[in-house]
Amino acid sequence: MDGTLVDTEPYWIAAEYALVSAFGGAWSDEHAHAIVGKALLDSAAYLRTNGGVDLEPREIVTRLEDEVVAAASLAPAWRPGARELLAAVRERGVPCALVTMSYERLALTITSQLPEGTFDAVVTGDQVDDGKPHPEAYLTAMARLGVPAAYSVAIEDSPTGVTAAEAAGCLVLAVPHHVPIGAEPGRVIVDSLRDVSVDMLDELVARR
Repeated sequence: MDGTLVDTEPYWIAAEYALVSAFGGAWSDEHAHAIVGKALLDSAAYLRTNGGVDLEPREIVTRLEDEVVAAASLAPAWRPGARELLAAVRERGVPCALVTMSYERLALTITSQLPEGTFDAVVTGDQVDDGKPHPEAYLTAMARLGVPAAYSVAIEDSPTGVTAAEAAGCLVLAVPHHVPIGAEPGRVIVDSLRDVSVDMLDELVARR
């Protein structure tokens, strides 16, 4: 979701800077990019260690999420081609899950602004024991959809997410945004979701 469907990463980064500053710490874009796509509690622990935020990780997550939910509610920055691809997938009847390390509250803020039934399943960071790069979230999504990994395509924007999806056995279509994603055998990288169609996804699965 974050960075793939909606460009919420600037909201997260702004919230991180503000929280670290409130505790007299120092933050950087390098630190911010280091935690893109990771489980929120892991990111919070990183802020505590590297940003000097003297709060428990769950409190850090809550404070950051409050800011991001408020920003996303006012002005969700949809990534180019995201809503069009979701609509095409829905029209073709392809089972589709949202897999995000954001918590359910933020996920619902985004999905509520899409047509009902866009996603057949939603897996959020507070619904799994192990967040990305662990494959649990993707394995959970495939179980809820009732589809095997061999027929699943995961669309990701971060190395952390790509690692999680590949570990779950998914074919990965990477759309790098804030952080680069390296080329690997079997991994497909595109510049924009505008370049992706349902026929393309079908072809990738068939070719696999």
